[in-house]
Amino acid sequence: MQCFIYKSLKKDQLYIYLGKKDDFSSLPDDLFKSLGRLQFVMELQLSPERKLAKEDVNKVMSLIETKGFYIQLPPIITPAPLRVANSQLH
Repeated sequence: MQCFIYKSLKKDQLYIYLGKKDDFSSLPDDLFKSLGRLQFVMELQLSPERKLAKEDVNKVMSLIETKGFYIQLPPIITPAPLRVANSQLH
C-alpha cells in the first residue's frame, strides 16, 4: 500500500498518513482546520512486513483503507515525580 506522510506545522510531532498524495478530502473539516498548514514529509510503501518507528503498520494500513487517513499523535510526556529530600519530610 502506498502512503503519503505530512506533518502539521502547527502541532509539533503530529503526522497524517494518507492513501493519496495531497488528497485531504477524507479528513473531517474540523480536524483538517485544527492541523494548520501541512508539509509533505515522505512517501512510503507499507506492508505487514514493514516496521514503522512509532506505529503498528497493520493499524496504519487498516485505518488508511477504511477512513482514508491515519493520525500519528505526539508522544505523551509524563513529568517525573518530584523528589523530596528526607530531611524536608521531618
